[in-house]
Amino acid sequence: MTKLAYHLGRFLQEHLPRERGASVNTCDAYAYAFQLLVCFAAKRLHTQPSLLAIEQFDAPLVLAFLEHLELDRRCSPKTRNARLAAIKSFFRYLEYHDVSCLDQSRRIHAIPQKKTDEALVDYLTMPEMQSILDAPDSTTSAGVRDRAMLHLAFAAGLRVSELIQLRLDQLELSPQAAIHVYGKGRRERVLPLWKQTAAAIRAWLAVRCQSTTDPEMFLNARGGAMTRAGFEYILAKHAKSAAACQPSLAAKRISPHVLRHSCAMHTLQATHDVRRVALWLGHARIQSTEIYLRADPTEKLEALAATGIPNLRRGRFRPPDALIEMLRSSRH
Repeated sequence: MTKLAYHLGRFLQEHLPRERGASVNTCDAYAYAFQLLVCFAAKRLHTQPSLLAIEQFDAPLVLAFLEHLELDRRCSPKTRNARLAAIKSFFRYLEYHDVSCLDQSRRIHAIPQKKTDEALVDYLTMPEMQSILDAPDSTTSAGVRDRAMLHLAFAAGLRVSELIQLRLDQLELSPQAAIHVYGKGRRERVLPLWKQTAAAIRAWLAVRCQSTTDPEMFLNARGGAMTRAGFEYILAKHAKSAAACQPSLAAKRISPHVLRHSCAMHTLQATHDVRRVALWLGHARIQSTEIYLRADPTEKLEALAATGIPNLRRGRFRPPDALIEMLRSSRH
């Protein structure tokens, strides 16, 4: 029996960050996926996690874990597929380090990804977005910080990981305000900022604690780097207060990624160029940006207006002959 802990530790601590050059977010996501898998397997096999062996992780166990994710943890098919991708990556690594796992690895690789529904993206209208930006109290340092974060998340279309990891040295305020973003897949992009966004950031930097050694731009109440959960709480709090002015917000599920979708939709409606939206969001493929074309009715209305309406001749309705109708109804 081959111990799981040794190979899994080398996979997460050496193979991913050093050999594959995976980002910190990818390593964290893989580690969390295996934390869920190991806890599930230990409970199912009635043993301690450190005593688990690789041979125990066969295809039926992995399938049971995936079912547990969807039924018990209420995970979406996309999350389920992401966990499966992490498991397949580990067994692909095992193929080169433990030949005895080759047949087991092939069975796990045969587990298919689940097809997902391509639903329309959720986004906020400009009045709804403006009410959220105006919700923070600008008379407090926390309110100034929240307004700057919301402005930047929307104007730059940042992922939440890009926002909370943004450092002071990635910001330029002169001659043109811009940020240097290190995005998903190690892709870098430079984004100019609106004057209002730059003003909100300057206001935050004026009250930001200067004694801290953290290089991140946005800090929490304890003076440390802002976390993903912290920004989600801030957004939910201000979206709830903004619903008093915009009742339509109460019926929407507002997450940090909705701000990114809102930026993309408004950029598409302003430019009518999906390539510019892809550059702004940092997409590697234009296919990733086409979801906004399906949600935007503007392009479809222009196509409808450019298409000639066919002329239809008016006809006169003639009731069917009574004898023929009787003969038709008499047939079996």
